Amino acid sequence: MTGLVVAMDGPSGSGKSSVSRGAARALGLRYLDTGAMYRAMTWWMLCQGVDLTDPAAVAARCSEPAVLSGTDPDGPAIHVDGVDVAGPIREAEVTGAVSAVAAVPEVRARLVALQREIIGDGGIVVEGRDIGTVVWPDAAVKIYLTASPEARARRRSAELAGSTVEAQQQAMAKRDALDSTRKTDPLSMAVGAVELDTSDLTLEEVIAEVLRLVAEREGSASESLSDRIHERT
Repeated sequence: MTGLVVAMDGPSGSGKSSVSRGAARALGLRYLDTGAMYRAMTWWMLCQGVDLTDPAAVAARCSEPAVLSGTDPDGPAIHVDGVDVAGPIREAEVTGAVSAVAAVPEVRARLVALQREIIGDGGIVVEGRDIGTVVWPDAAVKIYLTASPEARARRRSAELAGSTVEAQQQAMAKRDALDSTRKTDPLSMAVGAVELDTSDLTLEEVIAEVLRLVAEREGSASESLSDRIHERT
């Protein structure tokens, strides 16, 4: 499976990160969180005092930071100019600003180029919002994860101390609107993708379904992959 690319798209709270990391681990593949790269860029912009409401200002600076993303599913690292930002990029200020930064065409062009370099010859599970549509449309396996607004909000509020389900539903509705209506690479399901609703499924059940889809799309009846699927179900 060294050449395999699994594209995992979907909105926030749909389970992309947990599912992608679990599937990569089970399949012995690398893992890339493209959303973390946009968060890293946003964090850097905030640190530099860039006016994020001014797309031209964001575009003018986006070539400056060195963004380096790790691919270990057991502990994916993300660095900006040599600084570990895995924690800071998950803070509320970054979360609230990342959609605006990600909508700037120059930012997307730069980070998509970096993402394609990392994907390289494959052997990787890649999660994001435009993997199957833009970053790697020729991915052998394309999955679009979704879930009900309530389920997504519950998951996100459980991750963030002090956050309520109601607040997360409002935040996600705003983020969905921004991501799905932006002019450059909007969130959408790729042609040939399989839509998987995770609302009422456990993490293990979703990972098992992903492994089944990989086996089906790859036409693999190998004992090793069958064993992995059996172990997860």
